[in-house]
Amino acid sequence: MDFNLINYENQKQGLTMQIDKLDVTDPKDREKAWNWDIDVLVNNAAIKEGGAVVDIPEDNLRNQFDVNVIGPVLLTQGFARKMIEKNKGRIVFVSSISGMMVNPFSGPYSASKYATEALVNTLSQELQEFNIEVATINPGPYLTGFNDREMEVWRSWQDDASKRVFNYEDIAFPFEQFNPEELIEGGLKVILGETKSYRNVIPEKMISQVKEQQEYLWNKKTDEALGERHQMVQKAYDLEPETKAEDY
Repeated sequence: MDFNLINYENQKQGLTMQIDKLDVTDPKDREKAWNWDIDVLVNNAAIKEGGAVVDIPEDNLRNQFDVNVIGPVLLTQGFARKMIEKNKGRIVFVSSISGMMVNPFSGPYSASKYATEALVNTLSQELQEFNIEVATINPGPYLTGFNDREMEVWRSWQDDASKRVFNYEDIAFPFEQFNPEELIEGGLKVILGETKSYRNVIPEKMISQVKEQQEYLWNKKTDEALGERHQMVQKAYDLEPETKAEDY
């Protein structure tokens, strides 16, 4: 949706909106943003650098953390100080279920979200005395194109393709994906403070799956199923891109 259409829709509803470019990795953009007077900060900047941990090039790995972790945290620092002065505020990080469970070929992204989870949890403890609410939104796999683009990033890698362990021509995102419209209502409730839950997994039906994988690691053995392909690795080879959850 272009700016003119957004502006038209907002005028019909009696709303005003200011749209500015913001690159969270750019110090000048962060400084410009700190001039805004806001009540709620929503950190939604993210990229997905797909690929096996053994294959992903260094530059892509570093970029994953610069955009998803370091940039948003540095941006938050400036706004958090302004909220501390006001003695109120709300900070929401759009994390992911990938910050609590992993799947093959998304390790770099999951690592960035695990780091986000740790930093946000710490932030919530540090800022509570200043009346600043902190929360996370943890979306599951939604069919927005974000997950499928992740599995195409390898095409731009500056590496020696002959040394790759996996054939990325044959690999797809290994999860069925949900309709993104169902994420909107739940996400807005968190942003507006209509729910006071710190962690908000959407859709809620994935909570049990997340907890099962976390519990499984407590009993996992290092020699478990050695020599066999992991079922999720196989699923990445078997599943077609953009597979809808309702069609699977």
